[in-house]
Amino acid sequence: MRETGLPYEILIVNDGSSDRTAEVAASLEVNLISHPSNLGYGAALRSGIEKAQYEIIVITDADGTYPSQAIPDLLRHIQTNDMVVGARKGENVRAPMLRKPTKWILTQLANYLSGRRIPDVNSGLRAIRKQAILPFFPILPDGFSFTATITLAFLTNRYRVQYLPIDYARREGRSKFRPIHDTLNFFQLLIRTALYFNPLKVFLPMSALFLCTSLLLVLYRALFTKAFAVTSVLLFVTGIQLLALGMIADLINKRLR
Repeated sequence: MRETGLPYEILIVNDGSSDRTAEVAASLEVNLISHPSNLGYGAALRSGIEKAQYEIIVITDADGTYPSQAIPDLLRHIQTNDMVVGARKGENVRAPMLRKPTKWILTQLANYLSGRRIPDVNSGLRAIRKQAILPFFPILPDGFSFTATITLAFLTNRYRVQYLPIDYARREGRSKFRPIHDTLNFFQLLIRTALYFNPLKVFLPMSALFLCTSLLLVLYRALFTKAFAVTSVLLFVTGIQLLALGMIADLINKRLR
C-alpha cells in the first residue's frame, strides 16, 4: 500500500480468539477491534467495515491464503466499480479437493439465481465501496456465508462487480469451516437472498414442477388407470398457489425498490 501513495489504515478484527491475536496485533501499527466472544466471520467483517474511516474497504483473511500483493490491482479497478473480487482462478490455487464438488454446485445455483456467471462466489479477498454495502447489513449473516450473500445481493441489484484472477495458497493454521453445517447454510442463504431480490427465480421452478407433475398424472390417468385423481388436483392447486405467491412477492419487491 505504501507504493500506491494512497492514504490507508489497517484494521484487524480479533473475533474472540483464544490465541495471541490481540496481543500481537496491539504491538503493530494497526487499529485493533476485539469481540469479547466469537461472533462469526460475517460479524467480524461487519465490525471492521463499520469502523473503517475510508470509503473503499478491502477485506481479506488472516490465514495467509490470499495474496496481499493483489490489493493495489483491486484498488485500481474499484474506481469504476462497486465491488472488485479476487477470483481464485490464478496459476497457483491450492484449494482442498473435497470442497470442489460442493463449491461447483453452489456456484451453479448462484449463477442461476443471479442470472450471471460468477467465477468465485465466496472469495474472501475483495474491494467494496462502503456506501454500497451498508444498506445490505440487515440481511448479511454472521457466519461464513457473508461473502456469498453480498455477492448475490450486489449482482441481483445490478451493482457493478468485476472479477480479477488471483492465486490461493495453502492455509496457515486450522480451518474453522464445518463442511456439512456451513454448506447447508450456504444453500439456505443463497435461496433466501434470491427471495429478497428476485423471488420468481425460486417460485417459478417450484410452481412449474408441481404443475407439470399434475399434468403428467392426469395424462397417465387418462391413458392407463383411474388412480391419482386427488393427487393430481392437489399438485395442480399447489403449483398455482406457488405461482401466485411468487408473483405477489415479485410485486412487493419491485414496489419496495
